[in-house]
Amino acid sequence: MTTPPKSAQNFWTTPYSEALAQAVQKEFDVLSCHDWDHTLRVLNNARKLIHSEHAESENAIIELAIILHDVARGEEAQKRSAKICHAQRGAERTPEFLRQCGVPEAWFSAIQECIRSHRFRSKSAAPKTLAAKIVFDADKLDALGAFGVARALFYAAQNGARLHNTREEAIHSEEHSMNDTAYREYLVKLIKIPNLMLTESGKKLAEERLETTRAFFEALNAEES
Repeated sequence: MTTPPKSAQNFWTTPYSEALAQAVQKEFDVLSCHDWDHTLRVLNNARKLIHSEHAESENAIIELAIILHDVARGEEAQKRSAKICHAQRGAERTPEFLRQCGVPEAWFSAIQECIRSHRFRSKSAAPKTLAAKIVFDADKLDALGAFGVARALFYAAQNGARLHNTREEAIHSEEHSMNDTAYREYLVKLIKIPNLMLTESGKKLAEERLETTRAFFEALNAEES
């Protein structure tokens, strides 16, 4: 597991974060695109958005929420047939982690809201607070750019998909099939991310990273033609 270097001063910005991070890392015991490294990248994204959105007052809520946002990913993967949503389950489990780290109970609700809504699938479940919007945007940013491409390739390989295919094959394939390639992920999901962003700075960063993603797949297609 990857942890922030102990020599890095002031990596965490709340007195609760280091203990919470140590507790949460124990939940990440399998190779995944949503591992602890992903959590740290999302936190880095969020810090950029916090600055751009002048949301410094929300820093503690955002940082603690991001540490916890994928804590139930393992449970979701193990119980796929039960249709567990890691965002909802993570929000439910949040108090147990926060209490053991001494986080003030007055913060629980705001942190849970960030976690519950970071994977919204309907307008009714969309992030409503600035903190929740930043957590959502920071998480989605990790699906784009160089790391986004690497994650898409890694996920496709884990699921037994081909390395690459044609646009026609990708568009008309089903999820978790041999043709559910990283290219399909780009065509049906990643390309839409900038329009999903909820903050202006998040949208700008997403558009920039999408260009990197687009350039990669265009180069892949060019080499194959």
